[in-house]
Amino acid sequence: MSALEPGAAVSARANRRRWWWVLWGLMAVCAIGIAAYAVPPYLTGNEADSSVPIDPDVALHYLSLSVHAVPGGLALILGPLQFMSRLRARRPKLHRVTGRIYMICILVASGAAVFAATFSLGGFSVQIAFYLLVVGWLYTVTKAYLSIRRGDVQLHRIWLIRNYALTFAAVTLRVYLLVGLQLKSGVFPGLPFEEIYNASVWASILVNLAVAEFFIIQRTLAPLARRQTATTA
Repeated sequence: MSALEPGAAVSARANRRRWWWVLWGLMAVCAIGIAAYAVPPYLTGNEADSSVPIDPDVALHYLSLSVHAVPGGLALILGPLQFMSRLRARRPKLHRVTGRIYMICILVASGAAVFAATFSLGGFSVQIAFYLLVVGWLYTVTKAYLSIRRGDVQLHRIWLIRNYALTFAAVTLRVYLLVGLQLKSGVFPGLPFEEIYNASVWASILVNLAVAEFFIIQRTLAPLARRQTATTA
């Protein structure tokens, strides 16, 4: 029985790695796809191209959305690279450079998001959700930065997972919106768009954070516990 245990352990690790690459690939493809879809309308300088309703009484509303969308889209694309262990091991300088660019993008996009959310036409609930998203964005990126400055790689990784979960809300928000609009056109034709958008915004934040915590436990904390158990056994 004991002779089978090493082989079973190797097989379990191989399966985990396989699932990890599948999920990583799906995340990367979705991030690039949404960035390619969402960012170009804010590169034209034409308010009519905006995918978000613009307040005509606020001169800088479109500009704030542009300043948010461009670095936000870049952060969305760079995020998956930060979770590649091979890149961290083989190209540590590249990992640090992309990490710094990612953090700068978050800071710039967060500042613009505060202004954009203030004049959002989505209603008070949506504004509160976006404000909380910005606070969480800034808090988690700060904790990730302070952790790596102290040399605490594991804690840095945990905070970065939480931060990218909030960044990835740009993807899941559109997924929930698409699902909601499909329900509206079929099963629930009387469902107001405002309610669909409101629910999509909150779900994109809360569900992402819940998934992030599950991933932290399964991918970061559980392996640490297994290694500690193996060394003390």
